[in-house]
Amino acid sequence: MKEKESNKVWDYQNDDERARADYIIGLEESALEKWFNGDISGYERLWSKRSFTYFDAVETKRMERFEDMASLLKKVEGNLKAESFEVRDPRVQFGQDMAVLTYQLFAKTNLVDVDYNCIEVFQKENDDEWYVIHSTWSIIRPMDMDFSVFKGKEIV
Repeated sequence: MKEKESNKVWDYQNDDERARADYIIGLEESALEKWFNGDISGYERLWSKRSFTYFDAVETKRMERFEDMASLLKKVEGNLKAESFEVRDPRVQFGQDMAVLTYQLFAKTNLVDVDYNCIEVFQKENDDEWYVIHSTWSIIRPMDMDFSVFKGKEIV
């Protein structure tokens, strides 16, 4: 149950680029649908096994490989739920066999309610499929967050 809102002030160069952008946004939204139902398989499939790095708001260092995500994925699997989420203003910028998806994500979950700026760097790999090779999830305006509600709580 995702909600969408768009205030686009830009546009894609042509129908082909728009179709590729819609495909990449669809990959991400499909992974998010599963994610917010405690199902990690969407991101397991979307994140590159060949080349992957990750920055997260609750981690102090960059994760260097897909395999490093195992502990985070185990925390989420079966535990994270959200009745709805909102992807705002998704935009895909293209390079040679690469694409950068940026958007804002808003979700009220059973574990933590945080608003994120999301950056997903996609690359087309040898199988001609798009995979995320870098992911960054950062809190929108962290100075406005009351982190005291998290004391003693295990969050994703």
